[in-house]
Amino acid sequence: MLAESHFYFHKAADVLGLSDQVRTILLTPHRTVKVGIAIEGQNGELQSYEGYRVQHNSARGPMKGGLRFHPAMDEDHAAALANLMTWKTAVVDVPYGGAKGGINCDPHALSERDLFQITVRFVEQMKEVIGPNTDIPAPDVNTNAKVMGWIMHEYSKYAGFSPGVVTGKPLDLFGSEGREAATGRGVMDVLAEALREKGRTFDDVTVAVQGFGNVGSNAARLIAEKGASIVAVADHTGGVCREGGLDVPALVDWTTEHGGVKGFPGGEAFDGSDIITWDCDVLVPAALEDAINEENADDVKAGIIVEGANAPTTPGAHQVLVERDVLVVPDILANAGGVTVSYFEWAQNIQRFSWDEERVNLELDKKMARAYRSVRETADQYNIDLRTAAFVLAIRRVGRAALSRVHVGQELPF
Repeated sequence: MLAESHFYFHKAADVLGLSDQVRTILLTPHRTVKVGIAIEGQNGELQSYEGYRVQHNSARGPMKGGLRFHPAMDEDHAAALANLMTWKTAVVDVPYGGAKGGINCDPHALSERDLFQITVRFVEQMKEVIGPNTDIPAPDVNTNAKVMGWIMHEYSKYAGFSPGVVTGKPLDLFGSEGREAATGRGVMDVLAEALREKGRTFDDVTVAVQGFGNVGSNAARLIAEKGASIVAVADHTGGVCREGGLDVPALVDWTTEHGGVKGFPGGEAFDGSDIITWDCDVLVPAALEDAINEENADDVKAGIIVEGANAPTTPGAHQVLVERDVLVVPDILANAGGVTVSYFEWAQNIQRFSWDEERVNLELDKKMARAYRSVRETADQYNIDLRTAAFVLAIRRVGRAALSRVHVGQELPF
């Protein structure tokens, strides 16, 4: 993933004509922290893990990024994701830099008591490098609002009451209304802009969604509420389709009860691997990395792709899609609704003032629409695709902030 992020970075940097020195400044992480974590498990045995936090860039504000619990978590993965967070926060113009971290544990094999202990030990050793004005973690793979509440509680033991140290918290611990659906809502917002650009409306498009977790299900629900037909959905259990459009609320209820879309009685079953090449107007990949690749890119039938997942399209596949004139709304723009509402949550915590859901949604809609239009203007300015344009826009914003902090005796290359 880091190689792909750097690929797009250098492609955008070439457009801007950045020197090697400037590229090095913008790519080098601010700090990398690795800690050892040892607990006595509920089974009485000693368990040891490694925790990571990579803080990539703080030129535009405190660093922001998720905390994941996964056996494959390592420093390289954290570095790649932290790098992407720097550009993602800059694209939607929230005052953050990028960070990412996690612990190399398998939460499915651990009791909740063990997870709590692991989290507490992680905070004990990271308390000097995270904080409301330094680095603000958030939920990611295998972490949730409950884990964020544990982090807030533990950190507050050392720093005093600090709800702003994490986002994605439970509402009872000063989380934000609208946070759960935020990423899916952002997908809907940028799709609205893409359709407007194409002279189309939600009422006359069909949509296929890969992945029906938090992002995919909320995106499908909100897009359907706007009038679009969700004609196919696939997840890890299989696929379900209906030519006239699926009943999305009923499908959400089914997956909540049964753990996946398989067996849903309101549509026909199909092999979920066929979702990428489904005959539809809009494709929303909201599950796996590299779902769209060189092997299937030529067979994609959708004219618009909105990337709800991180890195669902390989660089080679992206080039194929661009050459085929498929409009790809890239991940660092399309799925930035979550970090945007995380910013709103943090701002509410700092101000000790709460917004209602209507205001959160209104501000998110405006922020995402403005970000899409800024990326489109950049694409038109340089005659480049939206993904390259998003990186160009982000690099300009981060670069200006980074180089404005030091004495530079020459004109900034932005």
